[in-house]
Amino acid sequence: MAETENTEEETPKKSSKLPMIIGLVLALVGGGGGFFAVYSGMILGGESQEVAMEDTMEEPADDMPDVAFIAVEPMVISVNGKHGREHLRFRAQLEVSPKYQSDVEKLLPRVVDVLNGYLRALKISDLEDSSALIRLRGQMLRRVQIVTGQGRVNDLLIMEFVLN
Repeated sequence: MAETENTEEETPKKSSKLPMIIGLVLALVGGGGGFFAVYSGMILGGESQEVAMEDTMEEPADDMPDVAFIAVEPMVISVNGKHGREHLRFRAQLEVSPKYQSDVEKLLPRVVDVLNGYLRALKISDLEDSSALIRLRGQMLRRVQIVTGQGRVNDLLIMEFVLN
C-alpha cells in the first residue's frame, strides 16, 4: 500500500486552462476594438470620410495643372516570339508644359525613332513580366527626355500596349 501512495504524490497536478481562455478572449476583444477605433476614425483618422468627401465637393477645381498632351504616332513593331513573329501595337502621348509644346512637336520624329528603336530591341521575355510595363515606361520616358531636353516632357502616357 505504501507504493500506491508514492505514485499519487509524484504525478503533477494539471494546470487550469482558464487563464489561457481568458487571455484569448481579451486579445480578440482588444483587436476588434482597435480595428473599430481606427476604421471609424476615432484614432489616426482625423476627419471622417464623409466630412472629407463633402469638403472636396464644395471646393472648385481651380488648381488643375497647366499641361498639354502630344500624341505619338501609333506604332506596330514586330517582335521575335516563341511561336514566330508577334506584333506589338503601341500608342502613347507625351505630357508637356504648354510653353514647350511647339519645341517637342518639332522633335516628334526623333521621339518616334527613339521609341521605335527601343521597342524593336525588346524580347518577348521582357514583355511577359508583370512589372514590365512600368519598367518599359520609365525607360522610354528617360529616352524621350534625353531627345527633347531635360524638363520639357513631364510624363509618357501609354494609351495602347497590345501584343498579338
